[in-house]
Amino acid sequence: MKAISLWQPWASAMALGWKRNETRHRRTSYRGPLLIHAAKKVVGWPSMDIQELFWEDDIAFQPSDLPLGAIVCKVDLVGCEEIFIHTRPKGIERILGDYTPGRFMWITENPISFGPIPFRGSQGFFNVPESAININIAPENPKLLNEKKTRQLKLWN
Repeated sequence: MKAISLWQPWASAMALGWKRNETRHRRTSYRGPLLIHAAKKVVGWPSMDIQELFWEDDIAFQPSDLPLGAIVCKVDLVGCEEIFIHTRPKGIERILGDYTPGRFMWITENPISFGPIPFRGSQGFFNVPESAININIAPENPKLLNEKKTRQLKLWN
């Protein structure tokens, strides 16, 4: 399955369903299942608004409290659109990406959060073997992203 790495806190924001678009400098023609990998690099809280999201829901005090070097969720990549001033999203989604005109938003749906699965990431798309992922998935409660409690879920068609 294809995967991409995101820095924290962006990866967890996608796993929690807060972030639906990934913004990139290039478009993609790929559509289908996509694993989201939390890179080992932490960028810190990019804004007080994002910091408050994680604090209010008691998920993380610092970005380093979030999973690093692990696959954290699966999404469906359903579209890719160039960003223009009039097409930028509003609300929370807008602060969770770089919506500079000329960039591209990769539109995702159906996030499924995992208990973090340690895996070495890479830049750009990379492949993850089925054997690494067809394991336990995190419970419905996003506060349990770092806990060992899991339930089975089949990810492969």
